Formats: sequence, C-alpha cells, structure tokens
Amino acid sequence: MNVQEKSAEGLSRTFEVVVPAADLEKKLAAKIEEIRPEVRLKGFRPGKVPAGHIRKMFGVSIMGDILQEIVPEATQKTLDERSLRPASQPNIEVKSDAEDVLKKGSDFAFQIAVEVMPEFEPVDPKTLSVTRPTAPVGDDQVEEALGELARQAQAYEPKAKTAKAADGDKLVIDFVGTIDGEAFDGGTAEDAELVIGSGQFIPGFEEQLVGAKAGGKLDVNVTFPENYQAAHLAGKAAVFATTVKEVQAPAESKIDDSLAERLGLESLQSLKDLLVKRFENEHVQASRMKVKRALLDQLDEAHDGIDLPGRMVEQEFESIWREVEQAIRAGELDDEDKAKSEDELKADYRKIAERRVRLGLVLAEIGRTAKVDVTQEEIARAVNQEAGRYPGQERQVVEFYQKNPGALQSLRAPIYEEKVVDYILELADVSEVEVSREALFSDEDEAPAKKAPAKKKAAPKKAAAKAGSDEGAKKAPAKKKAPAKKAAAKKD
Repeated sequence: MNVQEKSAEGLSRTFEVVVPAADLEKKLAAKIEEIRPEVRLKGFRPGKVPAGHIRKMFGVSIMGDILQEIVPEATQKTLDERSLRPASQPNIEVKSDAEDVLKKGSDFAFQIAVEVMPEFEPVDPKTLSVTRPTAPVGDDQVEEALGELARQAQAYEPKAKTAKAADGDKLVIDFVGTIDGEAFDGGTAEDAELVIGSGQFIPGFEEQLVGAKAGGKLDVNVTFPENYQAAHLAGKAAVFATTVKEVQAPAESKIDDSLAERLGLESLQSLKDLLVKRFENEHVQASRMKVKRALLDQLDEAHDGIDLPGRMVEQEFESIWREVEQAIRAGELDDEDKAKSEDELKADYRKIAERRVRLGLVLAEIGRTAKVDVTQEEIARAVNQEAGRYPGQERQVVEFYQKNPGALQSLRAPIYEEKVVDYILELADVSEVEVSREALFSDEDEAPAKKAPAKKKAAPKKAAAKAGSDEGAKKAPAKKKAPAKKAAAKKD
C-alpha cells in the first residue's frame, strides 16, 4: 500500500492511498481458497469447485468485499502512522472500483480528506485562579418560603348559610350548561370547587357568583371565547344553571404543624429542615455554575489562538442557527437581537459556535492528558435516570440507548465534562467568598459570549454549553397542582 500526502493546509489533510493490483490479486486468491470448502454449485462436488470458476462467478462481489475491508483499515493505519487524531469522520473518495481492479487489472485508489485535532499545550490547571461565591441560607429566606407555602395550601371554612359569596371565597357548585336549550358534552359537573377571582372558569362566569348564598340557584350567562380550544363551543353563548351548595371563606393560614401535615410532613420543624436542605442544594448548584463559568472564561481566553476544525465549527453553528430560526419564527428572539440583520446574527452566533468548539477541545485535551474517563456504572446510572423521566416506558428508553451509540454519547459527554471540570478545580487556586443570595443568583458575571436561543421545552443553554451547560437553580418547593376540572366552563 502506497500513501502520499497530497495537501496539508491548517488542520485539513488529504492523502491518496494506492493498493497495487498484485496485492489485491493475492488477497482475492486467498479469499477464494478460504471459501472454496463452503461453495456449493450445480455440477460440482461440494468443496471441489475450481478456483477459476469461483473467480468467474463471484470475483467482482468478493473483490468488493475485500475493498470494503481495505478502506477503513488503510484509513486508520494512515492516521495512526502519522499520529493524527481526526476531528470528525474522514471523507473517503474512491477512485476505482472492484470491476476496474478485477477486469482491467487496475490498482485500487482512494482519497482520504480529514480534519485533524489541533496540537496545542493546554494551560496548566495549577496556574488558574477562580473565586467560588457562597451564600448562607437565611432565616428570612425560610420564613418567606413558609409564607408562600401557607398561601398555596390555603384552607377554607364554611360561611353562614345567609352569608354572601365574595371575591376570594371558595364555592362548591353543581351546574348544567346549555346552548340554545340543549345540554352539551363537558358542560355538566357536580361538587365542582371554584375560588372566585382565580380565573379557573371562562371570563364572566365567576363574577356572576359574587353575592350568591349557599342553597341558592342562578343562571350564569356567558359567551365562550372565540379562541376556545373546543371549536364547537368557540364564540357561542351558553347558560349554566348553577346550584350553590356551599360557600367557604379563606381560613387564617397559620404557619404551624398543621401546615406541615397538609404537605405530608410530620411537623413544622421537619418542613423547615426540608426547606433549608433544598435551599442549600440550590446554593451549591448556583455556586457551581458561577465557578464553572469563571473557569470556562479563563480557559477560553487562554486558548484563544488555537486552530479550530472548520467542520466542527460549522456543525455546531448549524445546530445553533436552527434554534435561532425557530426563535425567529416563534417571535422569541432576545430584544437585543430583534433589531439585527441576519448577517449580524450569524456573525454573533458563529462566535458562540467557535467558543463551544474551543472549550470542548480544551476540556477534551486536559481530560485526555489526565486520563479522565467515564465508567460504565456512570453511564448506566445516567441511562436509568433518563429512563425514570418516562414512567411506564423505562424499558423502551433503555433499549433505545443500547441500540444508539450516538444517543449514548450524548449522555456520556456531560458526565465527562463535569469530571474534567472537577479535575481542574482540584488543582486550581479556588478561593471562597461569601455573597448575598441575590448576588449568587444574579447573571451579572455571565459569560461574555451571548446566549444561544433555547429549544422549545428545554432550558436555555449558555454560550459555553457542551463545554459548560449551566442549569438554572430550582425553585422553592410548591404544592402539587389540583386536578383539572372537566367542565367546559373551565378556562383553557
């Protein structure tokens, strides 16, 4: 096999590989002898078919198989001999085929075009210095959360039968809805609970219940909105014959053991402990994001001059730009982007793509040098966590990842990234500084590169995503939402 480097420009390499016809003929002869014992052809005893006849009947097909084996083997050998690490899948251009080789006696020639990883010396983690902000959990923070939980877990108590319903009261009602005197599907309910002013039902319904008394009956006249999701009801006038069975007033929301019990806990102290633990976890996550972001900024700046594989940048940019186009169609562009031309936007987001690729290369190189690896146990744990997001479909999710190496890599990559970041932080000079909760969760020191638009149903990714996908801090615990009512009167 003869290999000649045809071009070397930047990170791009092109090689021409030529396998002499004589070598191929030897491989063909050896392959024919290998399969002869298994060949069965009419007119010949098993295993006694002449090699020449096999060549005549199946030579092109056998040679095709040989060439398919040669291409990846020769490509890998070419890269290994030159200690080249491909940045992406090599592009192969075949110059001759099996028929040319077999019938014309041609050499087999093909061309390898590949982008290689840049050779650079990553910064020594010991020379890096970052600050990790921390914030204690304050008593006022816990009290505020308790107050919010008390409001969410609002209790009600019956009012006197002669008392009139007011805004904020909860009513227990039965109703039957009709259009032109005919009842319609979904327009009937019994013992429906409605808090006046909550906006649960369609506009105009709740307001007409103000002043109602327990045991009272009234007709509620409303018109369904033009954009109502049930097309057969949209824009139509309806009458709901309503019976008010009970009127309840908001009870005093006490922050005591009873509040904790309504939330499924044993005592107020256990609720406070749970809140403190959750806030501490939030603070740890926010602190991690801040220190990681500062670290990535330093890594990006320290390696600003390294060559970037063009195909990797282009693939990353195309991925980002699809999100940008989706944001444009949905009218969800940031205000600062709305006034920019398409060329200006592309220039901005190409810088994001370059930053992501640069940081990915740097983290990969540091991890490779430090022999950072992701264990099978860690990958299995990630697969199980992902499967847990789809109750009832866990088995299908696990099988999906088992059959799709690319999908499995999407789970491995963030684990590897976090382990490399941990490795760097262990060696870097990390100092802690206490800040307020507001400062801890502020975006004032956000990475210089702007955000790429978020995909729908996904948290927005920072500029360093794929080399620093910082997640937002979780909200304080909230009461579970009440089940939606089926009544058509409910607001959609």
